[in-house]
Amino acid sequence: MKDSGVLAKLNGLVSHDTWASLIGMIYLGLIVNLLLIVSCLPLVALLVTTDPSYSWPLLAIAAPLAAPGLAAAFRAFREHGATATAGAGGLGPIRAFAAGLRDTWWRALVIGAAVTAVVVVLLADVRMLAASPAAVFTVPLLGVLGLLAIGVGLLSLVAFAEVPTARFRDVLRASLLLGLRRWYLTAVSLVAFGVQAAVFSTAPALGLGLTASAALYLAWTNSRFTLRPVLDLDETAAARA
Repeated sequence: MKDSGVLAKLNGLVSHDTWASLIGMIYLGLIVNLLLIVSCLPLVALLVTTDPSYSWPLLAIAAPLAAPGLAAAFRAFREHGATATAGAGGLGPIRAFAAGLRDTWWRALVIGAAVTAVVVVLLADVRMLAASPAAVFTVPLLGVLGLLAIGVGLLSLVAFAEVPTARFRDVLRASLLLGLRRWYLTAVSLVAFGVQAAVFSTAPALGLGLTASAALYLAWTNSRFTLRPVLDLDETAAARA
């Protein structure tokens, strides 16, 4: 009886729309986590079953294959936000994820391959220059360049999730310029990814089942705000057309 009274009070304090929104977010997160595991299975399997210090060549091959899944997750977040704003219509998480894969997979694959190649080259340079006298200058610089490449890649995936038909040149230029201008937002997203990597390394089930979508949602929100000037232009152009 006491539990029923507590639930009744909670229902009185929290509106039906709030409960529906909360349940919808939980459902979105769980579905996106599951679909990410499936779409990024080669990379996930290598991370779980191998030592990255020895299997990094295989990880470098598998990493670009995970990029389409990330773009599809961003598409699912976009559709969920559009549905919540409009109050009706839009695609559910599963259909939105599938649509994201269909519309952006090859663009996301190119972005993933380019970012992975840049990071691998920079890490090789760090290893080669680590023992040199100039390491105190070169290693931090190479690290910053690596983070910049990852940040531009993240913004590019979000941009293609928003506008799948955008040109590579426009997306890369906007991602680089706006990413540098609003570097603090990209930094927060990279910190979230770092925390997610730490969670995954200590508790893979928790990282894959619960926190992955939360980290990606934060990164998507930050990246979308970073890209808002060009996204607003695209939306205006579409409306005029």
